[in-house]
Amino acid sequence: QAPFPNLALLINAFADGITCLLLYFLGRRLGFKYAGAGAAIVWAIAPFSVTFAIGGLETSVYVLLLVAMIYAHIENRHVLAAFLGAMAFLTRPDALILIGLLGLDRLWEIVKHKRQGKNIPAHYSILLEGLAFLLPSLAWIVFASLYFGNPLPHSITAKSLAYNLPPEAAFVRLLQHYATPFLGHLTFGIVWIGVGMVLYPFLYLVGAMQATRGNPRIWPFVAYPWLYMVVFSLANPLIFRWYMTPPLPAYFLFILIGVQKLVDELTRELAKRRLRKNQAATNTASHLAGHLTLLCFVILAPVALSLRDWKLHPDHGLTRPAPEMAWYKLELLYRQAADILIPDINHRSEGKVVLAAGDVGVLGFFTHAYILDTVGLNSPQSTKYYPLDPQFYVTNYAIPPNLILDTLPNYIVLLEVYGRAGLLRSPDFWQKYQLRQKIPTDIYGSDGMLIFELKP
Repeated sequence: QAPFPNLALLINAFADGITCLLLYFLGRRLGFKYAGAGAAIVWAIAPFSVTFAIGGLETSVYVLLLVAMIYAHIENRHVLAAFLGAMAFLTRPDALILIGLLGLDRLWEIVKHKRQGKNIPAHYSILLEGLAFLLPSLAWIVFASLYFGNPLPHSITAKSLAYNLPPEAAFVRLLQHYATPFLGHLTFGIVWIGVGMVLYPFLYLVGAMQATRGNPRIWPFVAYPWLYMVVFSLANPLIFRWYMTPPLPAYFLFILIGVQKLVDELTRELAKRRLRKNQAATNTASHLAGHLTLLCFVILAPVALSLRDWKLHPDHGLTRPAPEMAWYKLELLYRQAADILIPDINHRSEGKVVLAAGDVGVLGFFTHAYILDTVGLNSPQSTKYYPLDPQFYVTNYAIPPNLILDTLPNYIVLLEVYGRAGLLRSPDFWQKYQLRQKIPTDIYGSDGMLIFELKP
């Protein structure tokens, strides 16, 4: 078996490294190299970047594709931008948010040139752009339709049905996220969220205005974080933390461009007021002071704020430095449950062994059992049991009792809170299952992680 965790880490580290370079080049291309450097360094250590890179998710590769697509666009490499857009779309369908904005900009450019009588792109060039996007996309759509029966990931449907959320949940979560891009609330307290709701959009607006003046073709990247927020707020999925990462590179960059612009204006004004007899010496000192001020506010301050989430010695798992956000106590509990079940699973000789759980990654990886994903992300048969009556929910997820009683998996691993109001109150369930072991934990308000086995 290939060392997938290590391979994922290497690929994600490489992807994030290239993203850092592109953010620096974007800042320099827009005339704000300090802001580009600040965005690059913050991205390198941001918990929302590092956590999912070391966690093995596709987030780092996805963000690289988005940022590379924008960079290719403003560099007039439109065929490359279209191909990168296709790769981003195949990685995650919400890439269409940024792809749509780029498509509008490209269309407007062609229309504008035609109206002004300027040279427009040759037909073959436009055709190449279309083919660069459509061929990879259509290839996947055809294959997925034939093989899976649907080109859209089944997880989209499952997530829309399984979780019980108030209608404003996604908006509130994203609003808080946009108010704390550098996690300033960890330094200044919860009041900083209120400050950030005003401060960061203001800095972003200043930065966006400066960036678009320097290169109007950057506007899709400017609009992207806000359209992303609108789309996800309207769709109102359960906002997992990795959903909050894609807008951050643009958010970092334009906020820091805003900071750099304001610091530049302030230092120039101070220099004018201090200008007296020794003009050359004063100019030199003012120039140096300006650079030091930019270094402090555009690079050091956001980096220092973001580092507040880092721990030299995490309180669980590996002891090397990591963001506190890279919390995986739940995964360690599932690994413990897997170790308990592996001997029994390996010694079973009759038929296939089915293990049911709501969080399936660790259990599937280590036990090699057949997995019944009770959320339905990997098990389409689960989705017909949703939407579930709200009375079964204690938190935002609950296991449908009938799903278990109809399928009768050999083992069930669940946090107690997932079954407290439904499955664990079912007399039929207790007639068919017995508690094998309880692992102590209070995660999500649970009274332990429970391991059940089907009675003989």
